[in-house]
Amino acid sequence: MARLEWLRLLLALVSGAGLAGAFTPYPFPLLVWVAPAALLLAVCGARGATAWLCGWLHGLAFYLLTLPWIYTVLRVHGSLAAGHAAALLGLMVAVLALFSATFAWGVAWLDQRHRRRALLGAPLLWVALEFARTHMPHIGFPWNLLGYALVDELVLRQLAAWTGIYGVSFLVVAANALLVWLVVEWRQRTVRVVAVAVLAAGLLITQFGRAWVPTESPRALAHLVQTNLPQSTVGSADWYTRHAADLEELVRLSLTVAGTSPGLIVWPEVPAPFSLQDARFAERAQTIARGSRSFFLVGVIEWRPRARGELAAFNSAVLLDPAGQRVFTYDKIHLVPFGEYVPKRNWLGFAGPIVGGIGDFAQGSDYAVGRLLGGQFGVFICYEAIFPNEVRRFVVRGAELLINLSNDGWFGRSAAPDQHLAMARFRAIETRRWLLRATNNGHTVVIDPYGRIRARMRADVRGTLSAPFAFRSDTTLYTRFGDWVAWLSLAAGVLLFVWPRPPRRR
Repeated sequence: MARLEWLRLLLALVSGAGLAGAFTPYPFPLLVWVAPAALLLAVCGARGATAWLCGWLHGLAFYLLTLPWIYTVLRVHGSLAAGHAAALLGLMVAVLALFSATFAWGVAWLDQRHRRRALLGAPLLWVALEFARTHMPHIGFPWNLLGYALVDELVLRQLAAWTGIYGVSFLVVAANALLVWLVVEWRQRTVRVVAVAVLAAGLLITQFGRAWVPTESPRALAHLVQTNLPQSTVGSADWYTRHAADLEELVRLSLTVAGTSPGLIVWPEVPAPFSLQDARFAERAQTIARGSRSFFLVGVIEWRPRARGELAAFNSAVLLDPAGQRVFTYDKIHLVPFGEYVPKRNWLGFAGPIVGGIGDFAQGSDYAVGRLLGGQFGVFICYEAIFPNEVRRFVVRGAELLINLSNDGWFGRSAAPDQHLAMARFRAIETRRWLLRATNNGHTVVIDPYGRIRARMRADVRGTLSAPFAFRSDTTLYTRFGDWVAWLSLAAGVLLFVWPRPPRRR
């Protein structure tokens, strides 16, 4: 392999590691504005095979550095042997890196036709592949899409209300492509003028655009209970006996937040066998609703017969009214592969112990919307927060408030809870809805419609968080049209590939 090709591979590897630095837990968010540019420089002018390998190495470095917590989940909570857990993590990283490899190969192929076509096509191709990664059958995993690196950028993240997260990713890749254009064609005065103008406009928008982002005043109050129940005893048969004191404390905490008028108390998804079909829990749940004179929303396991008669478990959220009557049920639709079910079980039989330690759930089908005093709400559970179009469907159905029940205890104190929170914040921005996020051990927060965290509770403690919010009924462009940026990127990207090569000048 020629020396130049080795340099390309090294630059791509550094690019992937640098891009990982823009995401939690690494403290270098500004790297998102240069790391993709390094990958573009590595593949422009490269042969197809070299470009593909550059992209694969880029993806390998990025995912290994941002997703190491998957090994811990599989090993500690999935009861897999170390070798099997490492094999599944390696397989997942290798598959995800194929998307980066495809991007790099596509840019190199377009570059052979024309350099500007490659740079114009780069953001289109990147977004189209993020969209494809989201919708992989059974194992779609849109974790840490590029746009999430801007979660703390108040002004630029507001673009998501029009375009969804894919538009934010498009913006980042377009800026990196512009940087490459500036580097390779610096001698042209027009290029320098355009680049400086765009850079100045970006700085002005980010610095002075804060005044354009409103601060909304809440008009209602909920109470989020952070249960902080231990993860290790999730499957024990004597759970209620061993945790009787914990349950009594949680009931007491819930009753002490009662107000003079019916409010809302929220318990998260928890590592416990909570079911309203179990009298031991049902009595406590009704005590909370009646004693507090509030609506009570709680994550439970629901057992129902399937068409063939056998019982199936659903990961559900149930709302009790102030009289203790069930008035709403939502069954989780997007289950966690290898966490709540095993896709292609016949092929991956060794992964069976995972659901034995966590759960083997049936899939819900209805994006149900519930009603509280003052408005309607939609609730999504844990992993569903990373799928923008699925959360959007609750708002399309009439939700004026979003509630996320989650148990991030599976992740330990890795970077995963922070990454999960970043993605949830974008769901609030995309739909312009207040988002109440109740978790077992953190991060329990209130997110306003512009992605700000307005209240939060310290992790790994048991207690309640007063959660101010408001109902909103307005409709964003993203709510109305969904993933239109991704679909347009896909169509325009295909057009770039089939458009005839321009004739060479004599």
